[in-house]
Amino acid sequence: MNSNVIRRILVDLARSYPSQYHQVYLNTLQNQQVRTLTVVHGQIDQLPQKVKDFVEECVELCCPDKLHICDGSEEENNNLIKVLADKGVINQVTKLENCWLARTNPKDTARVEAKTFICTEEKHDAVPRSKPGVQSKLGHWLSPDDMDKAVAELFTGCMKGRTMFLLPYSMGPIGSPLSKIGIQLTDSEYVVLSMRIMTRMGQAVMKHLGNNDFVKCLHSVGTPKSERHENPLWPCDPERTMIMHRPDCNEIVSYGSGYGGNSLLGKKCFALRIGSTIAKREGWLAEHMLISGFTRPDGCKFYITAAFPSQCGKTNLAMMTPTLKGYKVECVGDDIAWMRFDKEGVLRAINPENGFFGVAPGTNHESNPIAMETVKKDTIFTNVASTSDGGVYWEGLEKEVDLTHLKICDWLGYEWTPGSKNLSSHGNSRFCSPAVNCPILDHAWEAPEGVPVSAILFGGRRPEGVPLVYEALNWKHGVFVGASIRSEATSAAEFKGKTIMHDPFAMRPFFGYNFGKYIEHWLSMEKKSQKLPKIFHVNWFRKGKDGKFLWPGFGDNARVIEWIMRRCAGEDVAIETPIGWIPKPGTLHIEGLNPTPNMEELLKIDKKFFLDELTEIEKYFDENLTTDLPQAMRDEIKAQRERLSK
Repeated sequence: MNSNVIRRILVDLARSYPSQYHQVYLNTLQNQQVRTLTVVHGQIDQLPQKVKDFVEECVELCCPDKLHICDGSEEENNNLIKVLADKGVINQVTKLENCWLARTNPKDTARVEAKTFICTEEKHDAVPRSKPGVQSKLGHWLSPDDMDKAVAELFTGCMKGRTMFLLPYSMGPIGSPLSKIGIQLTDSEYVVLSMRIMTRMGQAVMKHLGNNDFVKCLHSVGTPKSERHENPLWPCDPERTMIMHRPDCNEIVSYGSGYGGNSLLGKKCFALRIGSTIAKREGWLAEHMLISGFTRPDGCKFYITAAFPSQCGKTNLAMMTPTLKGYKVECVGDDIAWMRFDKEGVLRAINPENGFFGVAPGTNHESNPIAMETVKKDTIFTNVASTSDGGVYWEGLEKEVDLTHLKICDWLGYEWTPGSKNLSSHGNSRFCSPAVNCPILDHAWEAPEGVPVSAILFGGRRPEGVPLVYEALNWKHGVFVGASIRSEATSAAEFKGKTIMHDPFAMRPFFGYNFGKYIEHWLSMEKKSQKLPKIFHVNWFRKGKDGKFLWPGFGDNARVIEWIMRRCAGEDVAIETPIGWIPKPGTLHIEGLNPTPNMEELLKIDKKFFLDELTEIEKYFDENLTTDLPQAMRDEIKAQRERLSK
């Protein structure tokens, strides 16, 4: 986003499209907006020079009327809430403490993967070499030149008449050697409020930054070509939305969307896409994983990380209320894990986030009572329904909210009645809550050194064939298990239906570089000096012939984790199968479950199913990675096929 590059591009655009760009170009070159910029909060001359340079470049490009340098204070937060409430952008949820509800433009409700790009000089630094005629499903590439042109076209003058907010934020505990700092510039108060929840944001971060490097994040809700909006209170430009990442420069640029991972740039953009590229350079792992601590009745504690595609139970597992007597679960994080081996060779993890951005539908006191307690205070709800008594509602709360005498207003703002063919809440509606409000937050959740990881879990929604749990045979096999994740599509992305999709490492939309190199990076963790965690695959979603789930799930998933902990402790409670180790009969505690689960069916290994699965995985690899697939993965396919064929 260098000023000279932007000027050159603006000249080209002005020549090619004079009616559209000429006046904007002249205004920008003459610095008219910069000269009249009013700093309404903070002092720009006190910013570190690198930050000041970044701000000046973006001010010159975006032409805001005002600049607000965020300090992260309670007073600032309350003032911004009042601004949005006065505009009608958010409404107070009076039944809960300091909670608010926002409704977005209906076209701005989820990640836009098709419009999300990694920008590198060489295409295959970003995405693997796919088979001719096959559209890569492992990321989208844009050249740096095309990124510069897109930035110039979309961002020039886009903040005119608005306030630019400067957000200094830390991903991870401030000062931790595992943490990283970002600076986000945005024209959305909603984003400021949400980033304050999801990251450590404010003056303390700026003081710690000094004149060190940081991840540059520029965001704007955009200025649509058409003034017609489905929701005039929620500005966005969905037809031209673009989210671009330049890993070599640690830059993120997002235009046209004001919601979720498209605008809270510390989340998927920084924590995973840019984070994974930094992790590769520095020799650690940035992963789409929860982190939880499990304590046995004897006081022995294990930490696990787990990677599931969105809406596959990550938050529920991270905040589990175990049904096994004497067991305790404590939450470190529900979505992102940054992991690094320490000097003793132990893999340690931190949660780089500061809050929970959870899916609301399906969350209730049966599935996740801890989440329900967490959202009662200081939460921003988005795209859920509201009730006439000052509460919120979504699918999954039918047994908990008596709607008999209440009026319901759905996520679009229309009156809604139970039984309607339309849902009350969007499938990707969310709650954004501070982690400190979680009643089972782990005491070490902000430990600067991170927590020690004993096991890594992979999983997804697999209604057929995949057993409840199995342990990988070794590290390479475990990497293959992660690379082979398949799951039903979810509403967190723009895909529809119940298609079984490949979602390797639950990272398919979030790779910051070539997935083949990502696999190689995971394989490189296997060193004599490093104590590798065990790797497992779990599937809570297997169904019987009647279409019903075979496993009760939720708090009873602790029974599976208990078996995993025993394996981590070296106990002989498993038998070997062609796909990995599964529980010996009687070693997975199911006492007290009613009805008693059909464990034979839950742990059944259907050789034909897995041979077909291998064929699908091999086809996916051949089409999407071709020569970029590490030979170790082809060896694992061959070895597993041989084991299944015996």
